[in-house]
Amino acid sequence: MGKTRNLVLGLVTLVMAGSLTACDDGRAGAEGAAKQLASSLSALDVGQIAVDGKDAAAANDELKAVFEGLDAKPSVQSGDVKLDGDTATFPLSYSWNIGSAKWDYSSEATLKKSGDKWAVQWGPALLAPQLSEGETLSVKTVPAQRGQILGAGDAPIVEDRPVFRVGVDKTKIPAEQADASARAMAALLGLDAEEYANQVAASGPQAFVEGLVLRAYTADITEAKIKAIPGGASILDSMALAPTRTFARALLGSVGQASAEQIEKSNGALRAGDTTGTGGLQQKYDSLLRGKDGVEVIASSEAKSEGETPGTKVFFSSLPAPGTTLKTTLDLKLQQLAEETLAGVGPASAIVALRPSTGAVLAAASGPGSNGYNTAMLGQYAPGSTFKIVDSLAMFRNGATPDSKVECPSTLTVDGRTFKNAEGYPETSLGSVPLIDAFAHSCNTAFINARDTVSQDQLESAAQALGVAVEAPKLGADAFLGSVPGAAEGTGHAASMIGQGKVLFSPLSAAIMAASVGNGAPVSPQLVLNADAAQNSSPGATPTESGSASPSSASAAAIAAPASTKPITKEEATALSSMMRAVVTSGHAGFLAQVPGAPVGAKTGTAEFGNDDPPKTHAWIVATHGDLAVAVFVEDGGLGATTSGPLLKTFLTAAG
Repeated sequence: MGKTRNLVLGLVTLVMAGSLTACDDGRAGAEGAAKQLASSLSALDVGQIAVDGKDAAAANDELKAVFEGLDAKPSVQSGDVKLDGDTATFPLSYSWNIGSAKWDYSSEATLKKSGDKWAVQWGPALLAPQLSEGETLSVKTVPAQRGQILGAGDAPIVEDRPVFRVGVDKTKIPAEQADASARAMAALLGLDAEEYANQVAASGPQAFVEGLVLRAYTADITEAKIKAIPGGASILDSMALAPTRTFARALLGSVGQASAEQIEKSNGALRAGDTTGTGGLQQKYDSLLRGKDGVEVIASSEAKSEGETPGTKVFFSSLPAPGTTLKTTLDLKLQQLAEETLAGVGPASAIVALRPSTGAVLAAASGPGSNGYNTAMLGQYAPGSTFKIVDSLAMFRNGATPDSKVECPSTLTVDGRTFKNAEGYPETSLGSVPLIDAFAHSCNTAFINARDTVSQDQLESAAQALGVAVEAPKLGADAFLGSVPGAAEGTGHAASMIGQGKVLFSPLSAAIMAASVGNGAPVSPQLVLNADAAQNSSPGATPTESGSASPSSASAAAIAAPASTKPITKEEATALSSMMRAVVTSGHAGFLAQVPGAPVGAKTGTAEFGNDDPPKTHAWIVATHGDLAVAVFVEDGGLGATTSGPLLKTFLTAAG
């Protein structure tokens, strides 16, 4: 029995061994080689795999040359392996992320067994179907139509306008001429010669290297001067532009080729040569306006004989998706008028105009002295006596009326600090005077005297009741909305009563304050009508304590409170309007009485800053004129009445 059992076991073992030998047809090795090939292609490195009839290093160089122009790496997966003796075939599934598009395709791979190794049969079709020997792949961007920025009534602000792209065309010059031409072009265009020369050198032999985009030729940059430079070229094109070079530039931003920094921060959304927004609304809503570019993957081959045009064929294409139109409330006429009014002002300056009935921002102009900074919406300055509108509302809420008597001495000392009225303050308005008279002539001491009955938190509450230093959910743009501290004592509280200390306004927030008086209810400003379509809106800018514009700090989000729980009432607004009208009829803004149309109400402001003796001052004036509220600001501008006042008169008169 034992011998028989051992014989059976021996036969079973022999049969099993025969079965394993029969199944070992090389599949495991082929499948391993297939996976290794897919992994190596994903890494764009086949230097370590076996290649049939070709040096692995040469195959690796060919691989890199074919795919270098795609500036990406694929994901490659191997499919089911089919065996036919010493030959194995299987599909390779490629997946590429090319810009915002995904390119998927399959190729066929073949392995040959030599000894105990499987080697890939190398050829261009392995990398992409229909790819021929000597062809390389590259990506061509198909630009999306950028969305327009529209003003009030859907009037186009930013739209495609003709431009000249000026630069060096390297196809028209020998390689040794490129550096000299680049430096000559940089001198003509006012560019950094070293930087532009390096840019030209780094570009390929077929490149046109743009140096500058012109709306039109100038006296200094003419077509003849451009063409006089070897390789110099001027290409007629179009670009999304505002009506003029400076039109609302600080607010709207600009459009141009993406910088290296923007490309790096875009997480693959931007590539070299892409157009993108820089600053203002163009940058804030860039993803909305830009749309999605299409792409083409093309195969190119060098000409085989002199005079032959290199062949190209399209392997993949995706259609561009046009950008979305951005709608704003800007009134083109008023914006242009505001900029023209500020054209001759040397220091930083701004004019902001709102429609009180709707909160629409009609103009937000920053003068040439702002040097491209959005002073109108991001500037942070002590508002001076324009803040007496806030003081007066707080006093009304403590029982005062425009006819209430207040004490207006020539000077007032608080904790050792002496406050005085502005130079030229009329002596007839000193002593015990009606509040409306103290407001019309801007008596500093009268309002500082009110500090004992008006607390700092009441000032903060009154400011918020006028729409200042509160959230602006409909604005749709970065802005500093004002800052009024809720706690201050001694000289700090006294300074707050005349719009100094740590009280800070932007021209926008000053215009909001005036608009709320004109509206008889808090005004929440609105600039971008379809802001909800964008995902990257931010509430505004962070206040600083310096009282001056700070580009670095003003770009951050503002700490703004929710809307006031005790908004200004119609009765309070009517009383404030009567006092603002008195500034024109009996105060130092009498020149505004000549403005045609609805009666003008105003309040001037002069805010001291710095450590000079006498101190420098910012010049302010705010006004209401029918359904229009305006703030005019000039940094280091002297007196509000004599500097900002005439600018306001010019603007209101022309606005009609």
